[in-house]
Amino acid sequence: MTQVRLLDLIVDTAGQQVTRDDARLDVAGLNFHLLACLIAHGDAVVDIDTLMADVWAPAVVNEETVTQRVKLLRQALGDDSRQPRYIRSVRGKGYQLCRAPVPIAASRNARGRWFAAAAVVVIAGVIMWMTWPKAAVTPDLRSPLVRRAAYYAAIGQSENNERAISLYQQALQANPDDGDALLGLSRASSARACLFNGSRADTDQGHALARRVLEREPSNAAAWSALAYAQDCSGRIDDAIASYERAIALNASDNASRASVAYLYQEKGRLADALRMNLQLSGDASRVRFRDTQIARELELLGFVANAQARLSRIFQLDPDNVFANIAWPRCLYLQGRYDDAQLALEASLARHTPHVDLYVMQGELALQRHDRAGAAAAFRSASKLRPEATLPQTLAAIYGEPAAPPAWIEQRIAALKADMQAGQPWPGSMLEVALLELARGDKDAAVAAIARAVDAGFPDRAYLQVSPLFEKLAGEAGFERQLARISDEVARQRQQVLTADWKPADLPPPKR
Repeated sequence: MTQVRLLDLIVDTAGQQVTRDDARLDVAGLNFHLLACLIAHGDAVVDIDTLMADVWAPAVVNEETVTQRVKLLRQALGDDSRQPRYIRSVRGKGYQLCRAPVPIAASRNARGRWFAAAAVVVIAGVIMWMTWPKAAVTPDLRSPLVRRAAYYAAIGQSENNERAISLYQQALQANPDDGDALLGLSRASSARACLFNGSRADTDQGHALARRVLEREPSNAAAWSALAYAQDCSGRIDDAIASYERAIALNASDNASRASVAYLYQEKGRLADALRMNLQLSGDASRVRFRDTQIARELELLGFVANAQARLSRIFQLDPDNVFANIAWPRCLYLQGRYDDAQLALEASLARHTPHVDLYVMQGELALQRHDRAGAAAAFRSASKLRPEATLPQTLAAIYGEPAAPPAWIEQRIAALKADMQAGQPWPGSMLEVALLELARGDKDAAVAAIARAVDAGFPDRAYLQVSPLFEKLAGEAGFERQLARISDEVARQRQQVLTADWKPADLPPPKR
């Protein structure tokens, strides 16, 4: 057992626990990883880049995330940033321990310095095991350009994704057959479309690059995962699920593919499967980007709203660059009918991150709640401009604009959407757009029929259908109420399945007898 003393604290790096006067402190997860990293460097200053690499990698975060985590660690230790006892900030550089940690076994003998050095090696080894499980046996053989591109790609911001694309392209100019660069460019191209309002051409490129690697390496799990991501971003949900499952079959420890297919299960209404997949990731699951947001959303859809709210509130505060948390938190408030709180959270999301089309659509819906049709139309136009290839914002902008869309346009739009759905693999939620168009031309029965098809395909969000002003004309309609009941029945079945499972989250209530 490796134990060190930090003033009046005993830090057990093997057991990952911290005690003071034999009382265990609540220092776990990332808090402990951060403390272990600082201990590994003795009382030297640890810069922000090192902390991000040692504590969060392979996920990449920004400086604000590190600052917030240090704040949480200080709170757990009972430290005060104004008069620090354990951890001090070094302006413009990073953080350091206020006193060098001392291995307990060496605190009273002349060999203290040797043991201190050995302890640093052991603790550093523990950190490497926690953050890079394969580092000891699988050295990173990628070119420097590809390694740097991967760093930027993982940050999750538009400008850094563009830097990654440029670096991957440079790497391919030097070596056109570099598989790591091909797959990196595939994923970054798909991300440009999926996260940063790119075009169909970007997902087409992502698809082609992944296929290029698979032609020569058909059992390459990473290539199947990249292909799945391109299919996912182009709306081919069933193909994406199949490709992700193929990647997992080839590499059971591929947490990224597991989390991604869990999201698609969620969209298809397979909520229990999605939650189980996310909870049963291998190794340190906290390193999987967006996993915690997905778990919170799955719990919300399953009716565990208080549990979901606590998780999303925490993520929204600690990870301001998490694009999905920036959508999920205001949406969680909105679906509870807390419209003023949702508006404030939405404004914070728009201010802190690259705007996302879903945020503008929500902004439009909140404007409709306030009977501000002009504000709603402006928000829907913003969504449409942000992603011109997305049909829903265009439909909403046309329906709520001045003048409203003419009947002929609505009929053509419905016909085009139905043709696309018949030819492709529509997401369950995409069928709601047809329902909105049917409502715009006054056909409630046809709107309910479209919602029924969405429910048939697995659409799981009853709260949205009830809360959104887009569907308020259907309130009280018998057919609409039957579809809401269908969703409730299916969610109740899966909720009970989760409550009786041995893998359920610890903060959920016991099942009803």
